[in-house]
Amino acid sequence: MTRRLVDQLDDLHHQLFVGRTAEIDLLRTALVTGYRPFSILYVYGPSGIGKTALLHEFARLCRQLDVSTRWLDARAIEPTPAAFTRALRQAAGLPPEGPLDDALATSDDRVVLLLDTYELLQPLEPWLRSQLLGQAPEHLLLVVASRQPPAPHWRVDPDWHASMRVLPLRNLALEEAREYLIRRGVPGDEHPAVLAFTHGHPLALSLVADLFDQRPGFHFEPDSAFDVIRVLLQQFLQQVPGPAHRAALEACALVRSLNEALLGAMLNLPDVDELFTWLRDLSFIEPAPGGLCPHDLAREMLVADLRWRNPDWYAELHRRAREYYIARLRQSSGPTQQQLLLDYVYLHRYSSAVRPFFEWRTGSLRGDSMHPSDRPALIAMVEAHEGPESASLAEYWLARQPHGVVVLRNSSGEPVGFLSKVALHELASDEVEHDPAVAAAWRYLEAHAPLRPGEAATLFRFWLARDTYQSVSAAQSLLFVNMVRHYLLTPHLAFTFLPCAVPDFWAPVLSYVDFHRLPQADFTVGGRRYGVYGHDWRVMPPLAWLAVLDEREISGDPHALPPQPPTPVLVLSQQDFCEAVHHALRDYTNSIRLRSNPLVQSRLVLQRAGLQSEAHERVAALRCLIEEAVAKLGQIPRLQRWQQVLETAYLHPTEPQEQAAERLGLPFSTYRRYLKAGVAWVEENLWLQELGETAS
Repeated sequence: MTRRLVDQLDDLHHQLFVGRTAEIDLLRTALVTGYRPFSILYVYGPSGIGKTALLHEFARLCRQLDVSTRWLDARAIEPTPAAFTRALRQAAGLPPEGPLDDALATSDDRVVLLLDTYELLQPLEPWLRSQLLGQAPEHLLLVVASRQPPAPHWRVDPDWHASMRVLPLRNLALEEAREYLIRRGVPGDEHPAVLAFTHGHPLALSLVADLFDQRPGFHFEPDSAFDVIRVLLQQFLQQVPGPAHRAALEACALVRSLNEALLGAMLNLPDVDELFTWLRDLSFIEPAPGGLCPHDLAREMLVADLRWRNPDWYAELHRRAREYYIARLRQSSGPTQQQLLLDYVYLHRYSSAVRPFFEWRTGSLRGDSMHPSDRPALIAMVEAHEGPESASLAEYWLARQPHGVVVLRNSSGEPVGFLSKVALHELASDEVEHDPAVAAAWRYLEAHAPLRPGEAATLFRFWLARDTYQSVSAAQSLLFVNMVRHYLLTPHLAFTFLPCAVPDFWAPVLSYVDFHRLPQADFTVGGRRYGVYGHDWRVMPPLAWLAVLDEREISGDPHALPPQPPTPVLVLSQQDFCEAVHHALRDYTNSIRLRSNPLVQSRLVLQRAGLQSEAHERVAALRCLIEEAVAKLGQIPRLQRWQQVLETAYLHPTEPQEQAAERLGLPFSTYRRYLKAGVAWVEENLWLQELGETAS
């Protein structure tokens, strides 16, 4: 006899079904044991996660065990008691009219009611609890599939809570997803790209496999899979009430984890409690350390669509998140700082230059200060990867600069990696020559970037993970995060050096973060040559650096600069700086000459005017700084004459200096002496500000 089409389709679906072994075993146990551990099996998960497919497998299992089933799809049922009763009776093969009990009666006293798309029956829940479940026969087992988790009343009522088992459905595991692709006939060499794109999401796997069925010789490229993205996005956005909710969802997709404070900052709204509560209740949003995050595929789809559909809004959300992290970073310390920096780096995960070099999941690893008992383990790490000569140097620096060591620990507190920062500006001459790496860095500074008084320079002398050395890993990524913390929070930082055992490997990501290859600073230890990268923080200060990184992430160009590139900072020696101050005083009233004064490119002026300021804005900032310095003289009684002389000579010159001296009642020689002293005072005051120190 010819088999029914529905049976053929059921067999085909079963042949393609993979995974969900634990869920099926749970139902089997409940059906074959005399004692039923639960009367409600509540399965939930986002659209496309495979809930309906699992219900079909449940139905197949029931047929194998000779258990009667009733299947209802809420999409075809009006949420009223009468409509539900009619649908259930029709599923049982009974006339539409009649009592509910008849539809659940079976000859073997076992019946499974499979209820799909249950979220559409939310208005009917009170009746379902009181009538269907409250008066149902003991042999009924209800299996619910919903996009939403159980409503609160299921959890707070002890009777219902005890009788319910909740199964959140997640994406397929890697091997399960690969097995599905094999069954669909997707070529093996395409599997890595497909698996990376789909994250094991069943609907995404099915849609991509369909592309291979429809297009012989097809090669999968995630960036061009627009049809797949469109379908998936429609699934994820079915539950979005309005524009504010969609913006909240996009903000959640962009960041590592979202709390209410961050959501308010990204949407520029004072009260986001309702939006945050809505996000938390979505089936594809999960709690995460510090807030909420979407399932991986939902995140990828939302961000990909946003970048294509509204790149300006994507850039604005990115900017607001960055500003939130940086502001919080300066107010925090310890583990909180580490988390904020991980969150900031996560904004750059879509960069082709960053993504291959960063492990986003750092697990339970944490940065900590070094304990005396850690030293043998840290030295042993260096010896295992770099040899005894490097180990001896590590022992030397761990003893002399223990405050510069960050130890990575696992959940047991065991050291699994470390970063040793050598403060070059604190070294004595014999310490410089003790280590070839330090000597090479110091020679580079002297020849190419001399330190000015009060400035700091750092050599990241050792950075490695116990098991993976300097390869990409969670430990390496966390070490990089601690380097960024150092860049942003170290006072007066002028230069940093980063040596690499395999410098060419790290070239793409280090170029992206504006670290330049410095062959002059390379060194050899134990027969191994180390390549060195560096960054001058006086030329590109941290805030300008962050702006450049953001532009590169948003544009997708690893070499991009902001639309209005930051003005390059001119690093002046103290002598050159003071000479420029003297010229600026003399040219105070001449805007054209001030535009060519070196100070308009100094850190001091650019910090006041902005790194992307126009020339006239930098001139105005320079004048303002001079005025403030001169005004401070007037606040010191014994120096008020110096202020008067500077104002009459440079700030408001209305007469020759001889006449000004006479008007002030000063001998001209005294006038000139006061003028010279006042200029020197202003030079010193502004120089201290240039170095980032508080000028009195």
